[in-house]
Amino acid sequence: MATVRKAVIPAAGFGTRFLPATKAMPKEMLPIVDKPIIQYVVEELVASGITDIAVVTGYAKRSIEDHFDVPSRELIENLRLGGESKQPFIDQVEQLAEMANFYYLRQKGPYGNGTPVLNAKDIIGDEWFVAIWGDEFIYANPPRVKQMIEVWEKHQKPVISAVRINDRQALSKYGIADVTDVEPGVFRINRIVEKPSPDEAPSNLATHGAYLMPPRLFDLLEKTERGKGGEVWLIDGINALMEEEDVYAVEIQNGQYYDTGNKLEYLKTNVEFALKRDDIGAEFRTFLKTMVE
Repeated sequence: MATVRKAVIPAAGFGTRFLPATKAMPKEMLPIVDKPIIQYVVEELVASGITDIAVVTGYAKRSIEDHFDVPSRELIENLRLGGESKQPFIDQVEQLAEMANFYYLRQKGPYGNGTPVLNAKDIIGDEWFVAIWGDEFIYANPPRVKQMIEVWEKHQKPVISAVRINDRQALSKYGIADVTDVEPGVFRINRIVEKPSPDEAPSNLATHGAYLMPPRLFDLLEKTERGKGGEVWLIDGINALMEEEDVYAVEIQNGQYYDTGNKLEYLKTNVEFALKRDDIGAEFRTFLKTMVE
């Protein structure tokens, strides 16, 4: 039986909301305590069975490639000078390069989030694949992508991850799906309404973040009508795909969405993850109490 083993991470954006920090550093490399955002994304993919990951980058993104590369000899030698206490750090940095087979591409073509996906066409070939953003993640058990793959294995249909948005005023931030039930937690998407007002939203099910798609999507992206300025948008390719076959949404279970591409949510995520740490959580909690008293 065929399986899903390849993924594309678009990571070519400018990260303007985090300037000046992102002038020379990718927003995907901003840390959540001591681990960059994109590493959480890669860990989710690997835990879901993905073995080959294409990262589509742009200007000033070389640090992503460096992060998942073999650590320098100088770094390892420096850590070894610190004795046994530094061994966990050696293990961590050496394991990064072994997580998956990484491929790096520079984005070429017009603006739009469909372009980096299209750039990975030759690497993906004729296989089903996952497209997933590199500046946000869902912490779920089992992992979000694994839940998506399980639905695909059962139904052999394209699958988009989805989460419930309980704050109706926040519906205008997302693509909201009009759906028909297939089974508990799985839906056939009839249409996706981009950033609707609360009164126009067909549901509170937001589809975003991760897309399990057939290679047919590449042909559709190449043929879709370009937006103003020649942009290529992933949603246009998915809408074209929905005209040919059913596309499913899976409501992610036991998961928490972290919108780390948003400055305030990024800070909240750092606080939450720091509080969960065994090494610094208790002391950090005490510090926070002094700040709010």
